[in-house]
Amino acid sequence: QVQLVESGGGLVQAGDSLRLSCAASGRTFSSYAMGWFRQAPGKEREFVAAINWSGGSTYHADSVKGRFTISRDNAKNTVYLQMNSLKPEDTAVYYCAANPVGVSSRGRGYDYWGQGTQVTVSS
Repeated sequence: QVQLVESGGGLVQAGDSLRLSCAASGRTFSSYAMGWFRQAPGKEREFVAAINWSGGSTYHADSVKGRFTISRDNAKNTVYLQMNSLKPEDTAVYYCAANPVGVSSRGRGYDYWGQGTQVTVSS
């Protein structure tokens, strides 16, 4: 089993940067693909980015491509989401999740989820 705890959210202005972290418990962290998802008020959860177990392959949603970067440090059991050039439409609760099978943009494939961290971007 994997427990995930996100941190790093906050209130920023448009154009600012934030780095989200997701700390995982358990010795099998490196065997999981990891993903970031977000959910804005009144909207469905959407895929943001994913990374395979080694960090060698990454995928980003078109809406964040070129602005956000997912990475991981298996020695620290942590996955990151570097968010640059933030926009008001990036405002959401951001969740990290672990997928035992592989990288996916579908939330259904992820077995473990964190509690989320709020990101608010003011204009």
